[in-house]
Amino acid sequence: MSFTVAIVGRPNVGKSTLFNRLVGKKLALVDDTPGVTRDRRPGDAKLIDLRFTIIDTAGLEEAGPETLEGRMRAQTEAAIDEADLSLFVVDAKFGLTPVDQTLGEMLRRRGKPVVLVANKSEARGSDGGFYDAFTLGLGDPVPISAEHGQGMIDLRDAIVEAIGPEMAFGDDDDEAETDVDLRDHERDGDEDEDFEPAYDDTKPLRVAIVGRPNAGKSTLINRFLGEDRLLTGPEAGITRDSISVEWDWRGRTIKMFDTAGMRRKARVQEKLEKLSVADALRAIRFAETVVIVFDATIPFEKQDLQIVDLVLREGRAAVLAFNKWDLVEDPQALLAELREKTERLLPQARGIRAVPISGQTGYGLDKLMQNIIDTDMVWNKRISTAKLNRWLDTVQVQHPPPAVSGRRLKLKYMTQVKARPPAFMISCTRPDSVPESYLRYLTNGLRADFAMPGVPIRIHLRASENPFENKRKKR
Repeated sequence: MSFTVAIVGRPNVGKSTLFNRLVGKKLALVDDTPGVTRDRRPGDAKLIDLRFTIIDTAGLEEAGPETLEGRMRAQTEAAIDEADLSLFVVDAKFGLTPVDQTLGEMLRRRGKPVVLVANKSEARGSDGGFYDAFTLGLGDPVPISAEHGQGMIDLRDAIVEAIGPEMAFGDDDDEAETDVDLRDHERDGDEDEDFEPAYDDTKPLRVAIVGRPNAGKSTLINRFLGEDRLLTGPEAGITRDSISVEWDWRGRTIKMFDTAGMRRKARVQEKLEKLSVADALRAIRFAETVVIVFDATIPFEKQDLQIVDLVLREGRAAVLAFNKWDLVEDPQALLAELREKTERLLPQARGIRAVPISGQTGYGLDKLMQNIIDTDMVWNKRISTAKLNRWLDTVQVQHPPPAVSGRRLKLKYMTQVKARPPAFMISCTRPDSVPESYLRYLTNGLRADFAMPGVPIRIHLRASENPFENKRKKR
């Protein structure tokens, strides 16, 4: 990318709509409610022939530094300082407010290039607000409609004029065409049934952090990064968008996604919270490894178990993180209790890795990352067909399949059809008659004998071909 642009303005002027327009995807949550965006979200933007990094920010408001609005303002100011150019968005339909005047003064003091954008200029009666924008003293406003895509050519020309053609086009190359986002990736391996190579420990890893509200997800990511990148605080439900951050751990690129806290479905009534939860579900669906953050002071709530079950049903590699370990009075006794509850309450993920951590102090984070890597290795594991069929013969001798209606079931052949997660196909007689209890026996045997703890395992049954079937039909 050649340069970085921050979108700033007061709440509900259309900053996230403009962000989505420039990145070409509905990444940021958009709603009529003011103050939807809270964290700063980066994206790869394309505007005619310009390629640049765009940062969506929270609406700037006058508030004390300790309040939620004040912390949101600090995040926005950090984005302005990071960017080469600011797009100052005002609402041409509503007109200027004292907050707009204050923000204009703040941007002027920064001394960085600013492009004044008059959004919603397609609305009837917007001319008054457009001409009022001249009084800000930040140059001629650019009339646009982020909702309908009007005025984008004028916006492009204004950006080039503000930063100069050298910066605008200096580093433009073909790499800008490769937009990578968590939601664009199909689940790797779903279509490739060939034998995969050995585990690649240099490939970037996508990790989603999920959990109940106020479990400490954003604080955990900030501790990994070593900076206050994400908005945090004592209030529950601060995070709304699924925000991605990248960092290196022992030479490997980790793309980590912070998500909104997920409450019980019956309690999610507001439209905005439904959008946030839907965004978190998308992050789970297209992640590789998912870290479920538990509050160690109140672990294993019903919602915690439902989130783990959801992650496993989606086929993702899962790791449990018992956060706020610095608040635990008797760590050894609680650790033994958590291990027992994990085995008892999560039988569908036998052997799932669980790590006590503290996002506040940094305790256990290296161990958590190592468990994430180890779980991803298991999730990508491939087993040769020869080993699987020798194993299948052995387990049938130890525990033969049951007889159904007086006829013995026969499991004849087994192979692994895919990884991510590991999935196996067994050719057998009467696949519809194989009981669930025997499939659980096979699944637990695979976990134990091939060292595949904690990841979802799929077993599909299909009827073996009968070579005499056609002859019987001819008779």
